[in-house]
Amino acid sequence: MTTETAASSTLTPRQQRSFARAQRSADLRRGGSKAKRTFSHILLLAFVIYFVMPLWWLIVASTKDTAGLFTGSGGPLWFDDSFNLFDNIAQLGTHQGGIYWRWLGNSFLYAFTGGIGATILAVFAGYGFAKYRFRGRTVFFNVLLGAVMVPLTALVIPTFVLLSEAGLVNTIWAVILPSLLNPFGVYLMRIYAQDAVPDEILDAARVDGAGELRIFFQVALPLLRPAIVTVLLLSVVGTWNNFFLPLAVLSDPNLLPVTVGLNSWTALSNAGAGGEQVWNLIVTGAFLSIVPLVVAFLSLQKYWQGGLSLGAVK
Repeated sequence: MTTETAASSTLTPRQQRSFARAQRSADLRRGGSKAKRTFSHILLLAFVIYFVMPLWWLIVASTKDTAGLFTGSGGPLWFDDSFNLFDNIAQLGTHQGGIYWRWLGNSFLYAFTGGIGATILAVFAGYGFAKYRFRGRTVFFNVLLGAVMVPLTALVIPTFVLLSEAGLVNTIWAVILPSLLNPFGVYLMRIYAQDAVPDEILDAARVDGAGELRIFFQVALPLLRPAIVTVLLLSVVGTWNNFFLPLAVLSDPNLLPVTVGLNSWTALSNAGAGGEQVWNLIVTGAFLSIVPLVVAFLSLQKYWQGGLSLGAVK
């Protein structure tokens, strides 16, 4: 005899009926919770497949030649009998004088210079908004929030006009300087610094005679490390994937990032009989271009998750 049965045998008939109803309600809740968990797991699995499928296709396609991409025996989502990844990489080094590797180097230059610069500015600005009281702070921060809502493509033409007036079009600065502005990074740093750096610690440091710069670098900066890594990753990825701005402000093939350079090869291959078919190089180049981003995210994942989750909750 179970404990529930023994307990129910000592109850009055009315209490037994209430006990039975409570048991049925508990069983229904347990069954409903199990069904909800099963549905959520299925839904998450569907999302994983949806997001991983393009990456899997890119990995498989980078191992094929141009003919295999369209008529391969393995289909679009599986490997062919021949493995051409290393041959495709070798062709990238010789096609048009190996300009692909120059494009990749340009992307590294633009992404890390712009990303590091944007992170430095975001840290200083976010900390200032969070910890200092000055006239117009609320107005300036609201303007910043409004800038977050403006799509970057809408700013390309005004940016091009400004750079043209300054004589910076078709130079590396035409890509780097606009990349230094990251309104979302400033917003994220402000939200994080507001709670991660207690005012009591700053006041204690001021009482001990520390200056504002020393307080920032020795007290506040170590506490902001998760948010700094998060903003750095977001800034680097945003600059690396930037396409429309370099397309508008650069015309020299030797200055193009890998995104715009591969697009020029795509236009050449789309020309049909009048163009050169380099689809295998386009796909392989696209695959190689995402490897640095994947490595960066995996190596800095714990910092990125911590900084982003706090900013999202707050």
